[in-house]
Amino acid sequence: MIARYAISIGLGASVTFGLLFIMQLLIATGQGALTDATTYRVTDFVRVERNEIVETKQEKPEKPPEPETPPDMPTPNQADNFDNSMAVSMSAPSMDASLNVGGVGFGVSDGEYLPIVKVAPVYPSRALSRGLEGYVIVEFTVTRQGTVRDPIVVESSSGLFERAATEAALKFKYKPRVIDGEPVEVPGVQNKITFEIQD
Repeated sequence: MIARYAISIGLGASVTFGLLFIMQLLIATGQGALTDATTYRVTDFVRVERNEIVETKQEKPEKPPEPETPPDMPTPNQADNFDNSMAVSMSAPSMDASLNVGGVGFGVSDGEYLPIVKVAPVYPSRALSRGLEGYVIVEFTVTRQGTVRDPIVVESSSGLFERAATEAALKFKYKPRVIDGEPVEVPGVQNKITFEIQD
């Protein structure tokens, strides 16, 4: 039992002296760390507001190219089946008295076809953006009901206008031609549709 105390006292004394030695060594080597003056650099950031003007570049649309000069207009012939008006025209039918003498009958309210409704075409957006103007001559058949059938383009200043012209022609309404009291079809009717940009 005494041997156990002696070992523990000897072990404790050696640990204590070892710790004291290490502490003395640390103090001896760390004296300069406490006496040296440390210098610090302080960096101060100052934000200066800039008076910046942000300019946004607006792209101007390019000027459309000058349209080609349209070809010389042919002089319209005074054909029986050429309708050059775009106005709405209505007229009262002519009234003829019918007489029945000896089995011979006279026609009642005979007359030529007359335009009743002319629908203006929709201006094509591609032609409008380019600043193009022009015309289209459309040929069609006026039916017995006064509607338009089979419109075809006879002449045009530009292909941009042809579809709009034929679609507008299909919406035209006519008073049909009447012969001997019966409405008849009229083939080969021509109509000129002009496309102009209004200011």
